[in-house]
Amino acid sequence: MNSNQFIQKLTGLEIRSISKTVSLLEDGATVPFIARYRKEQTGNLDEVDIRKIQGAFQAFQDLVKRKETIIKAIEEQALMTTALKAKINETWDATVLEDLYLPYKKKAKTKATVARDQGLEPLAKMVMAQRHNDIVQQAKRYVRGPVKSVEDAFQGAQYIIAEWINENTRIRDIVRDSFKKYASLSSKVIAKKKDDAVKYKDYFDYTEHIKKIPSHRVLAVFRGEKEKLLRVKLGVDNDRLQKRIEGFYIKGFSMSEEYIIEAIKDSLKRLLIPSIENEFRKIIKDRADDEAIQVFSDNLKELLLAAPLGAQSILALDPGYRTGCKLVCLNKQGELIYNSTIYPHPPQSKLQESADTLQRLVSKYQIEAIAIGNGTAGKETMAWVKSIKFDQSPEIYMVNESGASIYSASDVAREEFPDHDITVRGAVSIGRRLADPLSELVKIDAKSIGVGQYQHDVNQKKLKENLDHTVLSCVNRVGINLNTASQYVLTYISGLGPTLAKNIVDYRQHEGAFTSVKQLMKVPRMGKKAFEQSAGFLRIRDGKTPLDNTGVHPERYALVETMAKDQGHELKSLIANGDLLRSIPLKKYISDDVGIPTLQDIIKELQKPGLDPRGAAQVFSFAEGVQSIQDIRSGMIVPGIVNNVTKFGAFVDIGIKESGLIHVSQMADRYISDPAEVVKVNQKVMVRVMDIDLARKRIGLSMKDV
Repeated sequence: MNSNQFIQKLTGLEIRSISKTVSLLEDGATVPFIARYRKEQTGNLDEVDIRKIQGAFQAFQDLVKRKETIIKAIEEQALMTTALKAKINETWDATVLEDLYLPYKKKAKTKATVARDQGLEPLAKMVMAQRHNDIVQQAKRYVRGPVKSVEDAFQGAQYIIAEWINENTRIRDIVRDSFKKYASLSSKVIAKKKDDAVKYKDYFDYTEHIKKIPSHRVLAVFRGEKEKLLRVKLGVDNDRLQKRIEGFYIKGFSMSEEYIIEAIKDSLKRLLIPSIENEFRKIIKDRADDEAIQVFSDNLKELLLAAPLGAQSILALDPGYRTGCKLVCLNKQGELIYNSTIYPHPPQSKLQESADTLQRLVSKYQIEAIAIGNGTAGKETMAWVKSIKFDQSPEIYMVNESGASIYSASDVAREEFPDHDITVRGAVSIGRRLADPLSELVKIDAKSIGVGQYQHDVNQKKLKENLDHTVLSCVNRVGINLNTASQYVLTYISGLGPTLAKNIVDYRQHEGAFTSVKQLMKVPRMGKKAFEQSAGFLRIRDGKTPLDNTGVHPERYALVETMAKDQGHELKSLIANGDLLRSIPLKKYISDDVGIPTLQDIIKELQKPGLDPRGAAQVFSFAEGVQSIQDIRSGMIVPGIVNNVTKFGAFVDIGIKESGLIHVSQMADRYISDPAEVVKVNQKVMVRVMDIDLARKRIGLSMKDV
């Protein structure tokens, strides 16, 4: 099996698409670039499929390396045979490969190795042969040295047989098949820790088949086990397995039968079941991790692609009670021009003084929007600010501040604001998030934004890789202004990275604004490959060519100019001219490397140059008079904002400290298998309050018939 066949088996995609995609990846192309600008070569694959190919190709390379390691290890023991080597080379399943290697893997001292050292392997072979009617008499020959009795001899032989059974690939497949069909995950509370484990109450006496258990339950149970509050077991019917394996080994009645049965029992209990249980624990944990990571990635995508307010003068407030509300004013470029602290809340309650300060600053700096963090005292601050009368009435926005404290204490924040403390940096971040969520959020470790389920329990390496992919995809989807983008945003542009991003910013500072995307080639260390990969995702407004403000790749500028010429128009009159663009006969411009998908993308970009796919920020208001959970009543219908989506439902901010939960069963009058079918993070929704648990501070919500 070659790499393309292996990838096809894992992904189900066409060989031609796989082959072309792998070639592009090996040539240094990025996933966003391939998906956007090489559609003809890949068969119009999207980023998801290209990443599947990328992951499967890596799995193939890892498997090849593992085979080489195993072959070398067996050859060093002088135990390699032609048949075994052929089996290893023909195997493309990692589990089967490890089973083949198991008998040759160097082990620590085991009961079986001790028995072999005592010379009991010949007796084990006699027992397994089941041909001696005087097997007890045969065993007496091995009673010597540390083997004190016939019982000791048979015990040692059984240890060796148990290991053989464990290393038999067919037996391991039988046990695996049983786990696959019948295994259940069960948990019980550790009795003496019952009071500490109250949050795991649903899992005090819990059992569910591994095929049916959803990801959030898997992660909850394993977390309870990790915290030593639950005992967790992944089990099957051992008696049924015992009978199946006996049928495999027992040839008929013989004096050896009872010893083989005991060896099977020992092998199952001590070796096979623990080994396969660990294998399936990993399988269901990996599956749960993948689902949870996908949920996190989808939620992060919605946050990153949240609508920006754009270039406006912003006053931002990071609310607080005792320590006051940190206040900053930002100009249209997002630069800090003023900072202070006001104390409108208890214990100081300087309401009038604080209101006067806001009115003065709004007038002085021509503030167009006020951003208020949604953390502690956020709702109270919002209500208070709304009560103030301003001359020019700026729009007032509540801003999700998750992760702002992480940014405030980061090296990035210290570099940006070396002369200001973390409270000022946090307020600046809130204001900038309103202006451009994407540009601000890329400065924060995505894990810190906290829009997932059990994010600290999943594979952290895999989580980081997926979140990085999500950020990369979102940044390149939006298209970034080359003359205003920060180093942090540019880092995520296809083909750039930290070094080139810094070099671009340095070049801009010394040489002035870019007037052409092609001017990038003058940036130190910008090679042809990096330019090819990045140029299509960068924008220049009012540059030398209007095409620099579109997603048309520079490699296709000549083609667009030909289109304009053929239509009898200059390039400028072609752009944004819907009727003229629709009249272009696209088939005329098909070539070996340009097909209809690329031509359609070009027309789409020319129709709306510089369009931001994120839309525009909108003002949102919570229900009046709802300040705390005590103000909520069953049956109330209130507006809210989805702030997290999980596999079991969605959490909604309804204007109080506690978020309410819409369970997946309460999202629609039809069956919903995944909440993401109905809601997304940042979505505005109307919900009905179903129930309120004041003791646990939980609110149940519904979207049905609202």
